Amino acid sequence: MLTINNYVRPKTIEEAHDYAVKPKSVILGGMLWLKMMNREVDYAIDLSDLNLDQIEVKDDEIHIGAMVNLRDLEVNPLLNEYTHGAIKEAMRHIVGVQFRNLATIGGSLFGRFGFSDVLTIFMAMDAYVELYPTGIVPIREFANMKMSKDILVRVIVKKTPLHIVYLSQRNSETDFPVLTCAVSHFNNEYYCIIGARPLKAIDFIDENHCFEEGINEDSINNFVNYVIPQLVVGSNLRGSSEYRKKIAKVLIKRAFLQLKKEEA
Repeated sequence: MLTINNYVRPKTIEEAHDYAVKPKSVILGGMLWLKMMNREVDYAIDLSDLNLDQIEVKDDEIHIGAMVNLRDLEVNPLLNEYTHGAIKEAMRHIVGVQFRNLATIGGSLFGRFGFSDVLTIFMAMDAYVELYPTGIVPIREFANMKMSKDILVRVIVKKTPLHIVYLSQRNSETDFPVLTCAVSHFNNEYYCIIGARPLKAIDFIDENHCFEEGINEDSINNFVNYVIPQLVVGSNLRGSSEYRKKIAKVLIKRAFLQLKKEEA
């Protein structure tokens, strides 16, 4: 059973952090996982009064507050235009609409869960997280950071010209993914993110310049042969490590073929 001793709604991020550093404190997102835990929370910190539920354009950046829910990401015209529908594809399979109306981007990213569609898609963009008090950190660096008492304030997506594709394999429509895959091309680099391994998402960059002369069957196969030996996957009730390796090959190939069509 979840026991909350004190519920607080700070008015500033500084006040929120003062509570966050206390023992047995927790930041509340949508509470979809927290409510199922058997734990005692001394301070439950609600960020609802900090105006972090907005998606805004600021110069050449898209700012997404930590309290924005996944449904708002899924249907946001600006994000879907920028990602060519990839953001909708990443969100639409997550449990159901009612769930996505409650789950927040802050909670989904800060946990760096091994089943996260959200982490996978944002790692494939020129994206950053703003942490208080640490500051702004590239999201691929953030994915590998240790858990801390920082507060995730917002996600910042640079409006860098981008082509991106998101795919996932699921045993049933709204189940956790067996594997997730996002591929993208920006700043003259090709990226491949593999998540739900069932470990947290990991990124691969085309360091061998497989796509130097463009995307074709040979360059895709060369990239797959570069990635798969390095890809660490595990087993759980949704699939074995051997199965995930095979699925990874298929998803990477399909994603790059789709990316080729986008770039044509």
